[in-house]
Amino acid sequence: MPSSQTKRDRLAQVFGQDALALCRAAWAGDAPVWIREIESVGLLRQVLVQTRIIRSDSRGRQVIRKRDAEDGVPPGQLRLASPYDTDARWAAKGDDLFWPGYKIHLTETCSALPGAEAEAGAGAGAGAGAGAGVKPNLITDVHTAEATVPGVKATTPIQHKLAGRGLKPAERYPGSGYPCAGLVTDALKQGIRMVTPALLDRSAQAKAAEGFEKNAFTIDWKNREVRCPAGHASSHWNPVKQHGKDAIVITFSVLTCRDCPFQQQCTTSERGRRMLTLRPRELHENLARARTGQKTDTWKNKYALRAGVEGTINEALDITGIRRARYRGLPKVRLQHAFSATALNIIRLDAYWTDHPLRRTRTSRLERLAYHLTA
Repeated sequence: MPSSQTKRDRLAQVFGQDALALCRAAWAGDAPVWIREIESVGLLRQVLVQTRIIRSDSRGRQVIRKRDAEDGVPPGQLRLASPYDTDARWAAKGDDLFWPGYKIHLTETCSALPGAEAEAGAGAGAGAGAGAGVKPNLITDVHTAEATVPGVKATTPIQHKLAGRGLKPAERYPGSGYPCAGLVTDALKQGIRMVTPALLDRSAQAKAAEGFEKNAFTIDWKNREVRCPAGHASSHWNPVKQHGKDAIVITFSVLTCRDCPFQQQCTTSERGRRMLTLRPRELHENLARARTGQKTDTWKNKYALRAGVEGTINEALDITGIRRARYRGLPKVRLQHAFSATALNIIRLDAYWTDHPLRRTRTSRLERLAYHLTA
């Protein structure tokens, strides 16, 4: 590979021209049909379409160049991340972590609370060490999915698999990316309590930490009316569908909001009126209770149990190299992850049976310093 960016760009241009010439020959009218049915030829065409674009220059000549966002790119679930593995996709976590491949979600038992399950995925894991007389934490489910599938989409399939194996937990401790108000409510109906951070209010007022947030409004579900902190009643209550889910859009009259002395604290809308979007009553109230409860020390101490989950991925990484796929294709990667989890379970059972429990998680120097400073 050339060392300079200019030479690399020139080489990529040559590769693109060669790929275009080959595809045109394969799809020519007099070319044998079986050539186009070769898997590698079809893959070459897919890569070419996704990464290159053909345009005409000022002289009318066709020019092939690299495709960018302005030209339009395929959605993430269709966009190839590697020509060597057609199942691999680009994944993102936060604003600065990207990788091509897959996502793995691990579920394990929590020895401190019998019947509880902790979950981690997409680069996080589990593994609090077993102490004397305490049963080891064992991985009860391995869920490997396409990299573009968010954690919230994995929650229900994992729950169904656990129930199908007779391992339905009394409590689950998923991370904040796994639940939503609907999933928490559905789990409660199945006898499973989710101890998990609820998504916070995303309104402009909540983000700015000033003005009237959604919880400042009083909701009269029976009369389908909402009152603002100034005591004014809403003018419209509209049940709608948003992203395939039931919602209620609340609108206050422009005439009411325009003369209100609290307008600047309440809305930045160009029309000068406040609007709210609510979930159905049961979901709304469950979410409100969860947001209130997670601010208490009792909830924080309880959820601290999930901190142990952050060790299993590290353990799996150190022992089995689980973060790097050894095979190509989702079915084989799923098998690799299942074998890796089985290996960790065997190690933990061996430590338990031979009276050599896993050591406690190391306390970092920074954590010890923070403790002394606050003591």
